[in-house]
Amino acid sequence: MTSLLDLTAAQPTRSLAPEEILIVQGEGGGDLFVLLSGELSVTRDGVEIATLSQPGTLVGEMSVLLGTRNTATVRARRESKLKAIRDAAKVLESEPKLAMRVGAVVAGRLDATSALLVELSRQGADKAVGPGLFSRIVTALALSAGEASVERRDLFGGGPGN
Repeated sequence: MTSLLDLTAAQPTRSLAPEEILIVQGEGGGDLFVLLSGELSVTRDGVEIATLSQPGTLVGEMSVLLGTRNTATVRARRESKLKAIRDAAKVLESEPKLAMRVGAVVAGRLDATSALLVELSRQGADKAVGPGLFSRIVTALALSAGEASVERRDLFGGGPGN
């Protein structure tokens, strides 16, 4: 399968200075980015959930595919360069190879998350965090796009301050 770097080669490049914010949680989404170089920090509800430094890493896909506001804040830890795909939903509709590659990236992340949940279950984490929360997470991962969605507040009690 063709890489995201190859599929986005014609897209404009965006440069970020250290500490510059690329995406702000809660703001309107709609753009995709592919990391060329540098390092990014991903923070959701004030908790750092990832550090990204691998060239070809996709950023911004959740808001594009879900049609929602940005679900996390992404900030450059050091000077970074990315390919920028503006109005990504429209681009994905017209470029099936890119759409399939984005889908494969998202499916791969879901597969890795599911495998991690299995491993945590085997280690007894479901007992440590409570079987109710663990069950809700597994159920949320099993929902198809056409089914009623599980809200974050359903899983984690409403977000910050609750």
